[in-house]
Order: sequence, then structure tokens, then C-alpha cells
Amino acid sequence: MRNGFRVVAVVAIIAAASLMIHADSQLSSQSAEIQLRLGRMLFEQGQYPESLEAYRQATSSEDSATVRLARAGLIQSALRVAEFDLARTEADALVKMAPRSPEVLSLYGDSLWANGLFEQAEQSYRDALSLAPELARGRHGMARSLMARTKLDEAMNEAQAALRLSPRDLEIHHTVGAIYERMHKYEEAAAAYGNYINLLPNKDKSEKAEWARAEVRFLRSFGQRLPFDMDPGADDATYTVDFKVEKEKIVVRAKVNGSAPQDFVVDTGAESTVLTRPTVQRLGITPVTYTLSAGVGDIGLRGLQLARIDSLEVGTLKVRNIPCLVKSPPLRDIPTRETESLSPLALGFSMTIDYKTHKLTFGRHLPQEPSDFELPLRVYRLATVRGVVTGGHSANFVVDTGGEVISISNATATAIGKNDLRRIPLKVWGTSGWEKDAFLLPGVDLSFDTIQYKNFPVVVLNLDAPSVLLGYQLGGIVGAQFLKNYRVGIDLEHSVLRLKSVS
Repeated sequence: MRNGFRVVAVVAIIAAASLMIHADSQLSSQSAEIQLRLGRMLFEQGQYPESLEAYRQATSSEDSATVRLARAGLIQSALRVAEFDLARTEADALVKMAPRSPEVLSLYGDSLWANGLFEQAEQSYRDALSLAPELARGRHGMARSLMARTKLDEAMNEAQAALRLSPRDLEIHHTVGAIYERMHKYEEAAAAYGNYINLLPNKDKSEKAEWARAEVRFLRSFGQRLPFDMDPGADDATYTVDFKVEKEKIVVRAKVNGSAPQDFVVDTGAESTVLTRPTVQRLGITPVTYTLSAGVGDIGLRGLQLARIDSLEVGTLKVRNIPCLVKSPPLRDIPTRETESLSPLALGFSMTIDYKTHKLTFGRHLPQEPSDFELPLRVYRLATVRGVVTGGHSANFVVDTGGEVISISNATATAIGKNDLRRIPLKVWGTSGWEKDAFLLPGVDLSFDTIQYKNFPVVVLNLDAPSVLLGYQLGGIVGAQFLKNYRVGIDLEHSVLRLKSVS
């Protein structure tokens, strides 16, 4: 009975402290310490919104050491609930407090990463590791950065080193799984994701957790089949196919499971090959499980099915055992039927698009062609390049051959503060339905390296749902409006986007 009384008493004290703290503008050391402990407890239980609030209260402490610890906890909590802007703001303040702390620099890198600033994040991780080479979170950050540059072996070395240093860090297990999946080692990926799930607090019902559970089921469904299996020598070959352009989209012909050729949109804004429900039913493909997808549209997060294609043929290329996303259940009240799509990037190939000759070339190793512009490319589930928007605001843009216009996210539009400009309402159709709150924003300046758009109208879209699912803030999308002016080379091997002006 005495032990039980102590537990109740402690809880009562914490609750009372929480009530009192809200009334004070600056906390006493004792009250701040209670909030700090409460934040840690809630974080460990997976109650991230609550831990965020507790840490936020503790940042009002009179003690600078407590403020520093509270701010670090606040950043970690904010990242878990996809409050990317808050995490960045607090991380900016934290790094000013402790600019030589490797732990702070690593956490600052995490906040930059979550805002899609991949190059700056990598530099912050490097700075942290120069001070503490055995810092697990620094090594983890480098693992993600190397994976985004398609340096998978190096990424795995860093991730495994991080895991040895911190074996109970669930995010490191998740990153190990993601790297194995990019390597097409599905059994190892499933095991790593399983470790991640086992370390999750029981209360964690986040989209990322649900995605991981579905992914384990799907990866294990392959059994002994070799994912992305190809004939000997196919890795070293290059492939060229003709395409047509329909409504600004690149369309090629491909065969699924030996069937007759059908149209596929080449969509680098998709993570995998996508089939519609009629095609899956016609070919007798059996879905394995459900997963979460997200895109432009009011639906936001959308439950879709995962399945396996026995074979996919594009030109002379034949790939076996391909994961695919099935658009089922289908969307209702749509202006046109949903289409099949594929991305050479999702198959692990670099690609060149010649809009002038209507030729698409892809392969593991493509020649480095001369170009007018080269932009650093990062592929973390989606291929992105860095752009700078009005006022010097950096943002990452998805390279999306399935998109039509140049757009920015609501978050980017808010950051550049163009509230004085006229907003023209639009009704945009996306993969998650109608985006009824989209609008055209004139007068925006954009630059991609030396490519300049001055006083340019952009479409503003709500990209919050895909950002949450991806784990980083999408700044915008560059579609055909941008790409069609160039011969486009998306080079995974060298992590660059090459653009040659079309005369």
C-alpha cells in the first residue's frame, strides 16, 4: 500500500505542477525540472504532442542548462509530430546556445533534414562528427545523407556503426531498413523494420508506424523471390524507348506479366510502379496488404493496396518481381480515369528525357552528357533538387515528370510572406483528389542554381500530408513546365540533375 501511495502522490504532484506552471511566465528551477522529467516520460511513452507541451513549458526556466535540455527535447518531439517549422526555429535557438556541442549540431542537422535542406543537414552532421566521431546520431544523419546520394554501401556502413553505438535507437533501425530496401535486400529490410516496430512505444499510432507494419508484411511476401530480378548483363545495358506527350505527361508502352502493351505515364513523382484496379483485376494480380499513400488533394493520406508484379517489360528491358502500388479503392468523382505509371528511378535506373526527339533512355550507368546546368540531386523516397524562393528562402522541389506546373507548398508560401499579392483560386486535381484550396500566386522569384524565374506565377498546394509521410517538408514541385525546356538527365549514380537547353 505504501508503494502504491507513493506512485499516486508523485502523479498528483506532477499534475498539480502542470496546472501551476501555466500561470507563470518564467518557471522556477524546481517547476522546470518537473516539466523536464514529465516531458521525458511522455516522450518515452510515445505521447509526443504531450511531451512537446511539457518541454515547451520547461524552456521558460530561469536556468540555462534546463532550457538547453528542454529545447532539445522539444525539437525531438516536434520532429515526431511533423512540426517541422517549430523544430527548425527551436534548433536555430539551440545551436546559438551551444555552437560547439556535437549533440546539438547533430540535432540541428535533423531539423534541417526535416525541412528538406539535405545539403545543409549533411554539413551539420559532418561538423558534429568532427567533434565527436563516435556520435551515434551524427553517424545516423550521415547514413541518411549518403543514402539520398545513392551511396548505399557507404550509407549502410554508417548506419551499422550508429546501431552499434546506440542499439535501441528506433530511428536508426528504420534507416537500416530503408537502406536495405534500396539495395533490394527485402528479408534484411523486413528484419530491420521489425526491430523498429518492436522498439516503438505502445501508444505510437503514427502514420510512419503504420507504414512500417504494412511494409514488413509486404517485404516478407516476396519469400525467396529476388526483387527487381533481371537477366545477366541487363545491369550494364542502356535502354531507349519512344514516348508521346499527352497533357504535358510522358507516356510509354509497357507490358505487365506478359500481357499486351498498355500506356504508362512516366512519373518520377511516384515511389513505385502504380497500377489501377481494373488492370490488377484483368491480370489476376492479388494484393498483399494495404499501405498509406499521400499526394496532392483534399483526401491527403490515402489507403491503397500493395502488390507484386511478376514481370514488367519496357522496350527491351524485362524486370521480374516488381513491387507496385494499386489504386484501390479508386477515387470517385474524378475528371479523368486514373492511369498506370512507372518511374525508371523507382526501378533503380538513371534516365534521360529528350523532349525534342521524344526519346526516353535509362540504365544503371548512363554516359555523362554535356549540360548547361547541373543541380545536386537527392533521392530520399523522392528525387528532389534545391531551389531558392523570394527572399532567399531555400526549399526542396520534387522533380516530377508526372506533374504539369511549377508549384510551391503552403508552408513555402507562408515562409516567403507574399500576403500582399492577389491570390487566384484554382481547382487542382491530384493523386489524392481535388485540391480545392489551391491558388495561383503571382510575383514569385525562383532560382535553381543560375536558372532564374523573375516575377513568376506559381501554383500553391497543400503538401502537408505527403510531407508527414516522407518525414521532411516538401517545398514544391517542378513539373513539365520547367523540365520540357531541356534535355533532362536524372543521374542517380552521380547524384545530379543535368539540364541541356533545347534549341
